[in-house]
Amino acid sequence: MIVLKYTLYGYNNVGVMLKMIYDCAVIGAGPAGLSAAINLAQTNRSVVVFATKEEDSSIYRAPEVKNYLGFHDMSGKELLQAFYNHAKKMGIEIVHKKVINFYKSGDIFTINANNEFFEAYSVILAIGTPKKTLLENEAEFVGRGISYCAVCDGMLYKGRTIAVIGEAIEAEEEAEYLSELAKKLYYVPLYKKNEFHFKDNVEVILSRPKGVYGEDFVNALELEDRILNVDGIFIIRKTMPADQLIYGLEFTEDGHIKVDNKMQTSIEGLFAAGDCTGRPYQVAKAVGEGQIAGLSASTYVKRIKEGAEKKD
Repeated sequence: MIVLKYTLYGYNNVGVMLKMIYDCAVIGAGPAGLSAAINLAQTNRSVVVFATKEEDSSIYRAPEVKNYLGFHDMSGKELLQAFYNHAKKMGIEIVHKKVINFYKSGDIFTINANNEFFEAYSVILAIGTPKKTLLENEAEFVGRGISYCAVCDGMLYKGRTIAVIGEAIEAEEEAEYLSELAKKLYYVPLYKKNEFHFKDNVEVILSRPKGVYGEDFVNALELEDRILNVDGIFIIRKTMPADQLIYGLEFTEDGHIKVDNKMQTSIEGLFAAGDCTGRPYQVAKAVGEGQIAGLSASTYVKRIKEGAEKKD
């Protein structure tokens, strides 16, 4: 018998709100992530998929996909939509929130998705190609003036001068939030747009960022044509870098997530699949690895639950 567990999140004006602990949380809704979710659902596991916008997926931008068996001459957009339709027909829950970070405590992973918290027995990372650092010295200053989450760290910079680098238009919302806290905010968009509507303390700079500098903490952002004196820099990406999502992950020499033949990472209960595990960056590989990761996670969850029942 499978025992459903619940976790207490707090009270509202109606009563106590309870949320189920998912069997698996899948981070990423490309071919690998959706393949993993479908295979988990097929084994009767509860699953939640965290997705950004469909157009953020690399496959979405492919004009043609000619080498995926049985789907000759489809566009990447059409193929991805077919994957989404399959998942939705199976009743898979897809949450359009960006995962900021997650951690493991005992047998449970806690996932922070835009400051809404979810719990799961296992997690599958399907976050696409590895994100390289955007700025020179970026990795060196993470936690010392470099942040990837406005809501998480914004209050640390109240009344200060900061820069926000946005990969996509969605970053404007986080910049607006930070402008309420900062004395001065420089907004550096990495996408094309003609008009910006911010508060008076926001200056939009259409120049490419190059590096970050400081001593113990950040004090300068170098652009192509100038240097900004700042107390902190927020880099708002479409997806978080893997090494910022959870600590303790091991990586290969070329920067991909290290996995075994069951797609298990260096953290028990955490699996990875698709482009984030290495080349070739192909749909067929992603779908196949997603299937292995989903089935491996299902087996892992079964073992964890059976062990909990024996203790009870």
